[in-house]
Amino acid sequence: MKKTVLVLTLVLCAACLLAGCAGKETAAAPEASAEATAPPLPEPSPDAEPRSSREIIEDLAVYYGRYGEGAREHVKTYLHELAEVDPDAGARWREVMELWRSADSLTIHNDVLPDGLPDTDELCITALGFQLEKDGSMKEELVERLKVVLASAEKYPNAYVLCTGGGTAEEDDTVTEAGKMAEWLEENGVDKKRLIVEDKSVTTAQNAMFSYDILTDRYPQVKQLVIVSSDYHIATGTLLFGAEAILRAPEPGKPLLKVVSNAAYKAPKGTLSTMFQAGALIELAGDEETVFMIYYDTYDIHELPKEYKWGKS
Repeated sequence: MKKTVLVLTLVLCAACLLAGCAGKETAAAPEASAEATAPPLPEPSPDAEPRSSREIIEDLAVYYGRYGEGAREHVKTYLHELAEVDPDAGARWREVMELWRSADSLTIHNDVLPDGLPDTDELCITALGFQLEKDGSMKEELVERLKVVLASAEKYPNAYVLCTGGGTAEEDDTVTEAGKMAEWLEENGVDKKRLIVEDKSVTTAQNAMFSYDILTDRYPQVKQLVIVSSDYHIATGTLLFGAEAILRAPEPGKPLLKVVSNAAYKAPKGTLSTMFQAGALIELAGDEETVFMIYYDTYDIHELPKEYKWGKS
């Protein structure tokens, strides 16, 4: 699939991509039917040059995001092509796709983490942010997520608590989601020494990328992550944090971090589609430009960092 076709496909699904942005989490358009079968792939030209791994990964993500299990044969084809071009990437993306497929059967735990997790500093409770009010105060949904974080932190008092989310207050650029979250948790009894703050991210994919940097650089004792968010966001958070660990493991099959469980606030509304997940995985793969161009060309997203404003004055 040529790049122009990829961009067109993602633009048509941009409502779904928008839904998981850390700065603006809204209801996404309905998912494509998982029963639909993806159309046959075009026959490659005999004299065509081998495609780059990034091009293959983009097609892999878009086809599965659009058709789900209806693209099973396409996924096999793309993974085989990727392994021939880049064996290391092929092995890692095979793991990512297995993780993505498992999202449908993920068990979500409402209100507090389940029993049986390690109550040591090997565990990190990872709290995903939500867009702030214009004045920098927290919206009700973020406070409700924090109540779940607090209950989980009390249940596992030796675990770290990571707050992730950047500046999304339209009228106050001095506050961040993660900063407000950490402040609330400390005020409600969580020891400041347990709190880790990642306050630069503006998408769920960046939540995963920047959190991975902090944890592996500064907290090597952390091996297991649990995701805390709204219920509709848990599968996406689990996928992206798990995929980031897979893609950045020292070698395929040996990630330094693993997502082992979750706890959720049962939100009254909100959905995320597999097409959002496709876009977010493309972002993890390094093609931030394509993803953010789609965001900016289709929607007015609040104050993303200037380096992402391609084509904007």
